[in-house]
Amino acid sequence: MRHVVALPLALWVWVIFHGSVLCQRPAVVNIGAVFTFDSVIGRPAKVAMKVAVSDVNSDPRILNGTELRLIMGDAKCSVFVGCIAAFQVLERQVLAIIGPQSSSIAHMISQIANGLQVPQISYAATDPTLSALQFPFFLRTTHSDSYQMAGMADLIDYYGWKEVIVIFVDDDYGRNGMAALDDELEKRGSKISYKLPLPTEFNVRDFTEMLNKSKLIGPRVYVVHVNPDPSFRIFSIAQKLQMMTRGYVWFATDWLCATLDSFSPMNQTSLHFLQGVVGLRQHIPQSRKKDAFVSQWRKMQKKGLVSSGLNTYGLYAYDTVWAVAYAIDKFLKENGNISFSASDKLHDMRATQFGKLEVFDNGNLLREQLLQINFTGLTGRIQFDPERNVINGSYDVINIVHTKIRGVGYWSNYSGLSVLPPEDLKGEQNRNSLLDQKLGIITWPGGITEKPRGWEIAANERPLRLGIPKRTSFVDFVTEVNTSHKVQGYCIDVFNAALNLVPYNVPHTFIPFGDGRSNPKYDELVQKVADDVFDGVVGDVAIVTNRTRIVDFTQPYAATGLVIVAPVHNTKLSAWVFLKPFTVEMWCVTAAAFVMIAVVIWILEHRVNDDFRGPPKRQLITMFLFSFSTLFKANQEDTRSTLGRIVMVVWLFLLMVITSSYTASLTSILTVQQLSSPITGIDSLIASDLPIGYQVGSFAFSYLRDSLYVHQSRLVSLGSPEEYEMALRKGPKGGGVAAIVDELPYVELFLEKQKDFGVFGQTFTKSGWGFVSSFVYKQIHEFICA
Repeated sequence: MRHVVALPLALWVWVIFHGSVLCQRPAVVNIGAVFTFDSVIGRPAKVAMKVAVSDVNSDPRILNGTELRLIMGDAKCSVFVGCIAAFQVLERQVLAIIGPQSSSIAHMISQIANGLQVPQISYAATDPTLSALQFPFFLRTTHSDSYQMAGMADLIDYYGWKEVIVIFVDDDYGRNGMAALDDELEKRGSKISYKLPLPTEFNVRDFTEMLNKSKLIGPRVYVVHVNPDPSFRIFSIAQKLQMMTRGYVWFATDWLCATLDSFSPMNQTSLHFLQGVVGLRQHIPQSRKKDAFVSQWRKMQKKGLVSSGLNTYGLYAYDTVWAVAYAIDKFLKENGNISFSASDKLHDMRATQFGKLEVFDNGNLLREQLLQINFTGLTGRIQFDPERNVINGSYDVINIVHTKIRGVGYWSNYSGLSVLPPEDLKGEQNRNSLLDQKLGIITWPGGITEKPRGWEIAANERPLRLGIPKRTSFVDFVTEVNTSHKVQGYCIDVFNAALNLVPYNVPHTFIPFGDGRSNPKYDELVQKVADDVFDGVVGDVAIVTNRTRIVDFTQPYAATGLVIVAPVHNTKLSAWVFLKPFTVEMWCVTAAAFVMIAVVIWILEHRVNDDFRGPPKRQLITMFLFSFSTLFKANQEDTRSTLGRIVMVVWLFLLMVITSSYTASLTSILTVQQLSSPITGIDSLIASDLPIGYQVGSFAFSYLRDSLYVHQSRLVSLGSPEEYEMALRKGPKGGGVAAIVDELPYVELFLEKQKDFGVFGQTFTKSGWGFVSSFVYKQIHEFICA
């Protein structure tokens, strides 16, 4: 009986004891950090993480007595050493690993983190490809370079530069950053025209030669995306090569500000060769927390506890520790148990150092807790987007003036460029509104404040190859004179006038296009620009939709459109033209009305009115003079009877209608040309089966055939004004055409010499003539804007 009672009691005690052990919080939890200790980013980050761990452990509201312990490993700027350091840290059963700052090392450690299911959270690795689904355990509390490069592209586009030269470190961080910039520039119609890749440890002599060669290329806008360099060797070399002077533009990504912020104010005074550089710095909103931490940092500097200034990556490192602490605290509250287990994949490595590695069984749960955190740290709101990046990427735009860092604006992914902080504009500004994009005054290299042009005619650059249509008709617009090979015409005059407004020389050569026997096909001429046979086209080229898809056009310099020309004739006016407004019947009715009014008035008036009395001959004359004089309002006799006056009111009204109709008809006969064609506009022309003429090479052919669906058999090509005249005079019955569809400038020139033809209907397309260039060809855009 004792055994029967004792057995359930022992089981109950075991369950209570075992459950309390499982639910008990661990006394210590380990987190790891792998980064380069002695580096621009690593020095402040190391101190900031230690301070963060101390603050977490001293705060009773988090972890509830569990000590957070940070285990650090030095990567020494090496992927190989970084991997070894990561293995050493992971052997200590860390719940999460912070870092590294290098994107190349982060790629390797992310693979390890995936295998051991340990969340990895970086405060400095900005390579956009780390957000790929390939690395589900990778998170970052800093901004991806996809944000930064969008900001850089907006900055370049804001000033209208179309081509840039990039200098970047040739590793994952540099290459993928430049790929992101290239994509963003392409969206804005710009491009990277030349790349200067650098090894992580580049030779000064080799780079000097590379940078010097870049001077032979036209663009003068440089974007520098390298690892933090306290020596600023790139800008130092550029200064020696006279490339930090007027006319050059230098942009730097956030590595520059991270380096400058890590300097003491005394060391910054020697940075005179950075004059005019524009850079981006990760935006940190002002807050009491941030101000208190900065004050604490300065006190540590005075005591000699910190050897580096505080940059934004130090602040992100501090917040990263807190993010991990919050996630672990919530994980322990909901799960309680932390366990590691051996991996089957490492079973054959038990005898090696890798045999000590174990898989974090709850890694997915902790990762989910990290993705759900939402708190306000030193750097602002810490919350992750679906790509596991911190939300709302924003940057300060800074300008270095006289060794001082001066803020000139801000950029964010939701408000674009602005002179106000992004947090003040959120929800109030649309980044697509170009009118809202603003920046303060920037001082560029050379001390100038006006915007540099951003490109030069390079020393080895060939002249612009400008195609011109070698016309055989309407040569007043553009053509080549066969005897002298001189190019002339209205279009050439416009081009030269625009060229004279540009304050520098633009070498160019005109290349005629066409066989000289007929007008060239303009679609083929435009295609030559798209195929890079020509750099541009100067001529009477209409801006139409299908052409704008393959080339770029300047603003129109002449308005044009398609119109219809057909024969007209003037009616020869005879001496009896005044009789034509009324028909014979109408004249008879009108005369009879005058006679009737004369008789009626005489009958009503001769009894009471002495003016209508007298001899019969006198009464007859008075009667008819009175009636016809009403036409001129000059009758001398008055009507005295009431009925006579009523009749006169009715008669004068009818007379007013008759005279108005007569005047209008006569005016129309004398001023309006009588048309000899049934065509009244484009609709009636399309509805008929009549043949239609068009100019050889014009877009009118493709427009009529493809847009208005006129059958090709009805379209007749004509090559000159003489052929226009002949075809119109022959008409459809004589083997000619009923009308010609052509552009308005050609028609106006044709009608100056031909009076027997006219324009019918309205202009039915609206377009213009412009000069053609390949996309982003900067020289043509530059002087046309002048």
